[in-house]
Amino acid sequence: MKRRNFVKNATLGSMASVIGADIVFGSVMPIGYKPLALQDPDPFKLFDKDNEMVVLNDKPWNIEAKAHLLDDKVTPNKFMFIRNNGLIPENIDANKWTLTFDGESVKQEKTYTMAELKSKFPQYTYQLTLECGGNGRSEFDPPAKGNQWTIGAVSCANWTGIRLKDILEDVGINDDAVYIGYHAADSHLSRDPEKEPISRGAPMTKALQEETLLAFKMNDKDIPLAHGYPLRLIAGGWPASVSGKWVNRISIRNKVHDGEKMTGTAYRVPCNPVAPGDKVKDEDMCIIESMPIKSLITHPKTGAMINKGKKLDIRGHAWAGELEVVKMEYSIDFGSSWQSCPIEKPANRLAWQHFNASIAFPKEGYYEVWARATDSNGISQPMLLPGWNPKGYLNNACHRIAVKVT
Repeated sequence: MKRRNFVKNATLGSMASVIGADIVFGSVMPIGYKPLALQDPDPFKLFDKDNEMVVLNDKPWNIEAKAHLLDDKVTPNKFMFIRNNGLIPENIDANKWTLTFDGESVKQEKTYTMAELKSKFPQYTYQLTLECGGNGRSEFDPPAKGNQWTIGAVSCANWTGIRLKDILEDVGINDDAVYIGYHAADSHLSRDPEKEPISRGAPMTKALQEETLLAFKMNDKDIPLAHGYPLRLIAGGWPASVSGKWVNRISIRNKVHDGEKMTGTAYRVPCNPVAPGDKVKDEDMCIIESMPIKSLITHPKTGAMINKGKKLDIRGHAWAGELEVVKMEYSIDFGSSWQSCPIEKPANRLAWQHFNASIAFPKEGYYEVWARATDSNGISQPMLLPGWNPKGYLNNACHRIAVKVT
């Protein structure tokens, strides 16, 4: 009996350590029972995601879409990727949520409630493209550490909120302000309250853009918890890590923000090209700002089969960070020749754009359809993997799908 109690107490202690709290009535818990907190959750039900989404990691949660799931012009929640660095906040009460502005370059520290934010400032809605800086990391060789995203860490939803520039004007910032840095309510994986899982930011030029929002709605509904409820920063066209979730404090800095994942190799690439596998000094790494030109074929799925003599209708999206996509092309001969196809204007600046084409194939056999976009500066996507970098960022190689004509 003593040994049984010893084993049970040791087991309870281990469980409590993982949960992060004492199991209050653990002494009467059935032998062999596994508390719900330790049972593997269903991420598709937990986050209201389609069951074709791909889970890359659950500590923290990182989930991506497949190309064909991103066919909507405006991305619904069920197909939107999740990129977390820490633990999602629990027991959020939006009625008690506050946002504080502080830092070296704020005239006076100021705090707002959610009610004040919604009533005091005009509200705006924009379609804004968010893409993880590591989207496409899985293709890099030598491999880069981190979540092995393929093509699905991108989305374009309708975001509603207040312009950051409007609230910064109300707060008052000093002339020496050069950067903002966000702080949020998510917890470090270690649950150490002294550690932030992520605290990134952007230059004042980005903070003061018309489309940079403090958002509280996504696609006309409250932002889902996994995407930042009740308040998040949205800075479209830049790495999605700049668009901090669960934001409760913003620091106005007189220097480049030096929060977690703003230094070293995090969200930085070599300032100059390097050979694959090279070690790069921190001082030779530059912060990623505007994302590069990129496109995605969302219809049909790769592996499509059509009958000889039939045309294949394709469609998809293209985006270019701070710029606009001005030309869209496809190739069926591995890039030996390219055919233009229509590209729509964006719904607003920083929204992705939509293309379509009807393709004829000369005879039976295996083909690949490649898509290539060109931005307003005349830069086109590389046909294959772009320059290697230590963290596997900014892979904007042409997307392609396999097609068989029979």
